[in-house]
Amino acid sequence: MRFQLLGPLSIAHGPETVVLKPSKPTSLLAALLLHPGAVVSTGYLLHAVWDEEPPATARAALQTCVLRLRRLFEKYGISATTIEAVPGGYRMPNDNRTLDLVQFRFLAEEASASADPQEELYRLREALSLWHGPPLANVASLMLRRDAVPALEQERLRVLERVCDLELAAGNCHQVLVDLYEGARRHPVRERFTEQLIEALYRTGRQAEALAEYRTVRERLRDELGVDPGAGLRRLEMAILRAEEIGPPPTARPAVHRADVHRADLHRADVHRADLHRAGSPHPALPAPAPPAPGRVAERGALPPVPGFAGRAADRKAMVGQLASADGPRLVIVSGAPGIGKSALAHQCAYEAQGAFPGGVFSIALAGPDGDGLSTDEARGLLPEPDRDGGRQLLVLDDAAGAGQVLSLLPRAGDAAVLVTSRRGLAAVAATHGGAVHRLDVLDPAEAYELLAGLVGAGRIAAEDRSAHRLAAVCGHFPLALRIAAGRLLTRPGLSVADCAAWLAEDAPGRLALAEDVRLSVPEVFGRALDALPPEQRDAFLRLGSLGQEAALTAVAGEGVLEQLVDAGLLEDGPPGPHPYRLHHLLRVYARWYTERRLDAVLPAPP
Repeated sequence: MRFQLLGPLSIAHGPETVVLKPSKPTSLLAALLLHPGAVVSTGYLLHAVWDEEPPATARAALQTCVLRLRRLFEKYGISATTIEAVPGGYRMPNDNRTLDLVQFRFLAEEASASADPQEELYRLREALSLWHGPPLANVASLMLRRDAVPALEQERLRVLERVCDLELAAGNCHQVLVDLYEGARRHPVRERFTEQLIEALYRTGRQAEALAEYRTVRERLRDELGVDPGAGLRRLEMAILRAEEIGPPPTARPAVHRADVHRADLHRADVHRADLHRAGSPHPALPAPAPPAPGRVAERGALPPVPGFAGRAADRKAMVGQLASADGPRLVIVSGAPGIGKSALAHQCAYEAQGAFPGGVFSIALAGPDGDGLSTDEARGLLPEPDRDGGRQLLVLDDAAGAGQVLSLLPRAGDAAVLVTSRRGLAAVAATHGGAVHRLDVLDPAEAYELLAGLVGAGRIAAEDRSAHRLAAVCGHFPLALRIAAGRLLTRPGLSVADCAAWLAEDAPGRLALAEDVRLSVPEVFGRALDALPPEQRDAFLRLGSLGQEAALTAVAGEGVLEQLVDAGLLEDGPPGPHPYRLHHLLRVYARWYTERRLDAVLPAPP
């Protein structure tokens, strides 16, 4: 028996392969198989099966789906205990014998460990042979097809890139042209495929075709994105024009970590962004790196800068100095509202300070795709080993759920410098371990304008200067919202800044979202923070949204509840006096929007 994810979801039983029909049990099975061996929370499964707001009876219906899967398994001689009910959710303990995804990652890891290029190539080709079509083609879950399919495809493309590198290094330029044509045509923004194709054409004596490929991609990038080709492509063009010999491609292998073999959600869109950066693409539309998928560990020397980063000059200077100084604090905490740019600032500072850490910079996301935090054991298992040469290390703990999660990890971090991001204030961590604390506010108007200009293009923003400031205000000067607005402008070259600002202003909380990535969605990011609150705090936050800007927030809730909202990142300390608390404008608008939607859902439609 073998489950197959790398194509239509199916069960291979002896010589027979059964492709499952699209159904809720099929979506449930896909969600479990995507996390082999891991506990998948009930909340995540509900959203995977029902996509939108699950019905009130969803939990009972989920148990029915599990029973239907167990009956299906029984038909093919699969033990009913293959799906384990555990506290908080379900688990399927698959390995490389029972799931093609685990086997794919196992082969990729074996290839990475091989010292023989031919052995590595053989293993990688074997891994690619496991793919038999678009993954999850028969799975109805929009959430899984939106989040999981692109991530799986990125894993395949990274292996294919490495295969092409090895073939080119072996001089097999003719043999690899078919793969390269397909890769360059189907994935035009992955410049590495185009680089490899141009190199293969040039090394087989087809200089004119190689230059034609370069000029085609250059015009496409300029017309569609307003950018020039990356440094790698430009170097190839100059080498061809000068008739220089092009040596074999870089021998660096794609990083394959042991956690990849055990977790199905490690490679998300951040992998694609890193690939674009390595190819030298100055693509301005790339969002700041969202927290890496749970367990994603960035190895030393692999940390790129944050695309389009702007603002935070004082915090950035202080944090880089604190991290880089041998006498600086061992612990730096960055907290603030959801979407305010904590992860972007932390990763930019880690990038700028990485020269002070010869032992490596490591980044671990402490929250899963459904917003649930990793367990203590899961997080501890991802901590790096101390550097054998005694080199100083930097550990970035991203999106911590609370003080308890961080406190359980600090003793295991050894002498590493630790940079933590969290919506929570983590006062208990600071009180027991000291260090520096940076509480982020929204960007000031000049910083917000600078971020838009860096993402969209200085000329386009300057041409509508007043509208750009209006757009920044509509976004509440939140980095997340600004990047979403920039993404819309970049993908709609004919859209004016003024029209974009007016359109968003009509329904900012609902329209500040990009369908391609749930992490680039104001209602999703704010909604997860709201859902994490106890009922009393949630109701208080929603009531605060109905108040005017100058109203005394203490009239709505007691100081204890307001302080808890401050700790949760949904409220800010104000100046001493009659208004000791303040609510960010975009959060206020979101609270009203959320309340109105909730009322619309319960009130009967007018006759």
